[in-house]
Amino acid sequence: MIRPDFAAVLFDLDGVLVDTETIIGELWAEIFAEQKLHLSAAEITRLTSGQRFEGVLRALETGRGWKAPEDFLPMLDRRFNGAFGHVPQIEGAAKTLQALKAAGIPFAVASNSEKGRLHMKLVGAGLAELVEPHAYDPSCVGGRGKPAPDLYEFAARQLGTLPARCLVIEDSVPGARAGVAAGATVWGLLAGGHALPGDEAALLELGAARVLPSHEGLLAALNLQPADSTST
Repeated sequence: MIRPDFAAVLFDLDGVLVDTETIIGELWAEIFAEQKLHLSAAEITRLTSGQRFEGVLRALETGRGWKAPEDFLPMLDRRFNGAFGHVPQIEGAAKTLQALKAAGIPFAVASNSEKGRLHMKLVGAGLAELVEPHAYDPSCVGGRGKPAPDLYEFAARQLGTLPARCLVIEDSVPGARAGVAAGATVWGLLAGGHALPGDEAALLELGAARVLPSHEGLLAALNLQPADSTST
């Protein structure tokens, strides 16, 4: 059984359930190159992981003095919307969700993705039926995405519990900061292909209680078995 102090599990999406970070990183690299912005793959990951478009543009303006042209955000929407027809799952993600469902443990996704793209990613990864309608984006909280705690607080309320009784699964600094600020227990999950040296230390420094390398490890930490082998 799940640890009794966790009434629900709240998941980030990108890098936790779906492996979009490679797609996203390659697309950002292409767009940055078009704008004569030369960033390494690691710099792109640090800049964009867990961030909304607006946060990336603010960081570029502050850190590099680059201001986006007027039509930049609509262009980003078009380019990113076209990228998610097929999205690979993080290995073991569906098994984790199925095990939680079989155990009667409520769960939700709280993502900084724009509402339409959130749905596209879940459909493209074959996870929509498992997750929806409990998939929440910043539009649910007046646009206040991570690292603000609002999205995780909202998701907890939708599941009928308090953030302090929730376990948040995150892979990014903004997401972990949001979970900690909401008062949830945060576990890092570095199962995606984009994980970088130093990510584990950064998550622990922010207040993550532990960092796990895989969904198999997550199931073990929750004392859950895959749904197809769970006793009835």
